[in-house]
Amino acid sequence: MPMTTEFEQRLYPILPQIAAHYGTPFHIYDEVGIRDTGRQLLEGFARLDGFQEFFAVKALPNPEILKLMAAMGFGFDCSSVAELTLCRQIGAGPEQLMFTSNNTSAAEFEVALQDGGCILNLDDISLLEKVPQLPELLSFRYNPGPRRTGNDIIGNPVEAKYGVSYDQLEEAYRRARDRGVKHYGLHTMLASNELNYTYMVATAEMLLEEMERLSAALGIQFAFVNIGGGLGIPYQPDAKPLNFSAMADEITARMAAFKQRNGYMPHLYLESGRYMTGPHGVLVTAAINRKEIYRTYVGVDANMSALMRPGMYGAYHHITVLGKPAGVDAEVVDVTGSLCENNDKFAIQRRLPPIREGDLLCIHDTGAHGHAMGFNYNGKLRPKELLLRQDGSVALIRRAETLADHFATLKFEPDELAPERSHPVSELRN
Repeated sequence: MPMTTEFEQRLYPILPQIAAHYGTPFHIYDEVGIRDTGRQLLEGFARLDGFQEFFAVKALPNPEILKLMAAMGFGFDCSSVAELTLCRQIGAGPEQLMFTSNNTSAAEFEVALQDGGCILNLDDISLLEKVPQLPELLSFRYNPGPRRTGNDIIGNPVEAKYGVSYDQLEEAYRRARDRGVKHYGLHTMLASNELNYTYMVATAEMLLEEMERLSAALGIQFAFVNIGGGLGIPYQPDAKPLNFSAMADEITARMAAFKQRNGYMPHLYLESGRYMTGPHGVLVTAAINRKEIYRTYVGVDANMSALMRPGMYGAYHHITVLGKPAGVDAEVVDVTGSLCENNDKFAIQRRLPPIREGDLLCIHDTGAHGHAMGFNYNGKLRPKELLLRQDGSVALIRRAETLADHFATLKFEPDELAPERSHPVSELRN
């Protein structure tokens, strides 16, 4: 959602000093807001023994942010070797790491199982053959296909590349059981940025029903149910926020009903990323140009390399201009970066206060999938990241990229191959 009043009150009075000291552009994250959301998660599911949030590292893979999550007792949902490595570097142990694989190689599984391993959450039945040594605890990601619908961001489950199908699910757990797995989890991830809390309740209910079906067929019990992430934040100013407390209450009730029917209760896992950090970050950028042609364009010193969601999804991110109230002498403008791409725009035909060169713009809700989705087209460099700490101080937690970083992969030892051909190319074509 647009920044909370509390975040604005902490940031805006000191923002000119921050911009003068560090230079623009930069992402800045709010430690107080992140911790408040973490407490909300813990309090919402306090009645469930063993509840665990595994922060989705892909949302904001910065060590200082991960340390905040670890301090709240959270684990980490990792989708790559790099994310696993990052979490291990801040001291995360095997039980704190959930590795949700996707099109995963045997070499990646070897790294995942190093240093005591992690919780493996397999994306496909065929991956059982690629894991060097199956651990005693194993999970599968379930794709219900036509039994559920997704949403615009993550797509229709039938078309999604993720997960084990309904028809394969029983066989997947049978093979795992027969290969020595002792403890089981069940996971799914069906929607992204979902604001209808009943969708998440239905997801929990679906997984619990599948657990009962699999337990009856295979004689196994489940250690945990992981309803994934996907909890939404209201990017639009007039959008209603997710009713988290109602969601937590109703999921807790379904977990209790499962226990009544089956005599035990699996632990509930969640892997929120956007919900944890999204509203607690802004991209601060300075206006550097103003162009008047068929439209009015306000050029800023950030571009899509710092926030690609508007260009990639047409996503809305609220924008405020420091020191200029909304609605006062508003004009309609496009806010653009400098990439050689016409979709390099943070806002299209948006009503904003009059913007002049040097004004500071705050692009809201960049605390998730902002810096993390950056890229280097045109050789543009990703900006620095800052953390507004609880005590009001500001810390640099990632420096800006440099040209030396960008050109580093062009420095290497010469390596040439002159292949020997045993047959003419024309024969190979035949």
